[in-house]
Amino acid sequence: MIKIVKATQDDAPFLAQAVLKSSRSGDKKGIFDVIFQTRDEQELLKALAKLITTQTKHYAHFSNFLIAVEDGVQAGSLCGYEPRIATHEIFSKALAELGLDEGYQERLAAYYSVEPEFDKKTYLLDFMNVHHQFHEFTILKELVKKTLLTSRLKGYRMVQTMVDIGSVETALVYKKLGFSEIDERRSKVYEAEFGRAGIIRLQIHL
Repeated sequence: MIKIVKATQDDAPFLAQAVLKSSRSGDKKGIFDVIFQTRDEQELLKALAKLITTQTKHYAHFSNFLIAVEDGVQAGSLCGYEPRIATHEIFSKALAELGLDEGYQERLAAYYSVEPEFDKKTYLLDFMNVHHQFHEFTILKELVKKTLLTSRLKGYRMVQTMVDIGSVETALVYKKLGFSEIDERRSKVYEAEFGRAGIIRLQIHL
């Protein structure tokens, strides 16, 4: 039986692994490698665990995550947040708690070259991850279903997510759950930095 629970501060190590794996889109470089200027996995996991538990409630804060538990074991997680609240300014404030200045934004120029503008009436999903020993679609179906309910209760009627071009399996999971592709953004700068051609945006109307 799958149980969906809200993440707590104690879940930071589990969520840090999910964020790192999801942001790297496999074994490739991700935005947190760039933000924290290291490819060392243990260093990144420690930094992400601290980021996830900052006082400032940014988009990757533990309070935005749901965790799927199957037979008492944490099986997967998904982040859902409101971009009108979790702004770049809020994220900068959270990083400042960790001692990082806004110089990280210059390092993320390649990412910003493909990041779309989000409508304030849109709810976003990110950091979808399932541990390899569990059935991915079954876990994600429950996580997405619960997250869509949360977004609807908050008054949202449109939910979006982004996946890297080439992340066929992830995009397929979202499409099976009712999402449709609405656009893609390609950038040579992004490809040179992260090894992927760009991002695809998917959407579902509630």
